[in-house]
Amino acid sequence: MSTDPWGRVDDDGTVYVRTAEGERAVGSWQAGEPEEALAYFHRKYDELAGQVTLLEQRVKGTDLAPAQAESGIVKLREAVADAHAIGDLAALVARLDALTELVAHRREEVKAARDQARVEAKGVKERIVAEAERIADETTHWKSGGERLRQLVEEWKGADRIDRVTEAALWKRLSAARTAFAKRRKVYFAGLDEQREGVRSAKERIVAEAEELASSTDWGHTASVYRELMQQWKTAGRASREAEDDLWGRFKAAQDQFFQARSAVFAERDASLAANAEAKEELLTEAERILPITDVRAARGAMRALLERWEALGPVPREQRDRLEGGLRKIDDAVRKAEDAEWKRSNPEARARAQSTVDQLLTSIEQLEKRLAKAQAAGRAKDVKEAEEAIEARRSWLEEAERTLAEFS
Repeated sequence: MSTDPWGRVDDDGTVYVRTAEGERAVGSWQAGEPEEALAYFHRKYDELAGQVTLLEQRVKGTDLAPAQAESGIVKLREAVADAHAIGDLAALVARLDALTELVAHRREEVKAARDQARVEAKGVKERIVAEAERIADETTHWKSGGERLRQLVEEWKGADRIDRVTEAALWKRLSAARTAFAKRRKVYFAGLDEQREGVRSAKERIVAEAEELASSTDWGHTASVYRELMQQWKTAGRASREAEDDLWGRFKAAQDQFFQARSAVFAERDASLAANAEAKEELLTEAERILPITDVRAARGAMRALLERWEALGPVPREQRDRLEGGLRKIDDAVRKAEDAEWKRSNPEARARAQSTVDQLLTSIEQLEKRLAKAQAAGRAKDVKEAEEAIEARRSWLEEAERTLAEFS
């Protein structure tokens, strides 16, 4: 009989392992020396111990699920209990006991983590439902609101599951919010269609009036009406895209027809005014030769003749009017100052010159007022404005001339 601390081989070849409960036969050896039998059954023990070590490593070093770990422990316990091996089987059982405690702790941790995840998932899904209900109740940006609801559904699908009852109740609220949003959007667009139909009718009226005015030659009044129609168009709102595009095309065509015709007439008129401006440029150059004044009487006579020719030429383009009128006014002021100085030396003559200036300006104003009346009767707004500005200038000059004349009284 051969022995070692954990087992022995009997004379008949039976191999025993020693345990706390006593010896247990684990096999029979007839093919060689007892030491070989012990070595063989020790290797069986080492294989079993290696499996225990491997399971320990998996439990401690990986995220092996507790259920899988427990299944492995159960299998190894059975293997140890029935092991045909020689070695410290109690040590293996102790290691499996320690591993069982570790797995139990791991199970508690997993359960706690799962419970926490469910709590967090519930919070996530409650947030999703609350936002969906807010969108259903408040949002009027239909496109972005619908897109956000779709995103919330995807977030719901990606969140962890919670208990079935709570999950079902929250999903019911989410579905109700989506349905409410869809109904409210449908009602809105139905009302919008009705509103757009009203806008279309209003713009049909605007377009009809614009088309009636397209051939008008009452330039000032019609241009004002078109501005008013444009303001009405802007405040009317928007019809459907198709109707809006069609009506705007008609409105713009009518407006363009009128303003193109007006531009053509004004261009022709501006061409004639340009000729007047050119002639007045020449008169202004001629008037500048009066300066410096050496003979007041001759200067006033020349100035009077220039003023008559100036008035006879008629209006000039607005952008040149101030410069030309201002240039002539400076020369006339210089002549008047010279006359004032002369008046000090010759009161009767100065009075006569002052009276002549007043008379001339009165005549000029009378002629301008006749021109103004004709322009008003013809509805020529531009000519009306030019005549009014010229009259205003002459009246300003007249005030100065009358003050000078008054000084002789």
